[in-house]
Amino acid sequence: MRLTVNLYYRGTNGSARKFAEEMERSGIADRIRWEEGNLRYEYFTSMNDPETILLIDSWRDQEALDAHHASPMMAELAALREKHDLHMTVERYRFMDDENPDEQWIRK
Repeated sequence: MRLTVNLYYRGTNGSARKFAEEMERSGIADRIRWEEGNLRYEYFTSMNDPETILLIDSWRDQEALDAHHASPMMAELAALREKHDLHMTVERYRFMDDENPDEQWIRK
């Protein structure tokens, strides 16, 4: 069962964007992408709130996500969140591998 976690990072004075840029520049984001079981790790900016950055973080299964949470990178990530004084909200989704109820509505 795949998992997708949407993390909304909120800050002030561009701090959420600076955090995402530092995650990319430092190589932490790439190291997470290379972890076993990571399917997607990508940052997006909000059209409606320039102080919010969305991270879409997808994993093969709960075990892969648990291993990520237990990795030493989490301390680096937490330190960057503190440095940029970010606050977060989270949405979590689970998908069956064969699940795609919206296929008929997707234009490819």
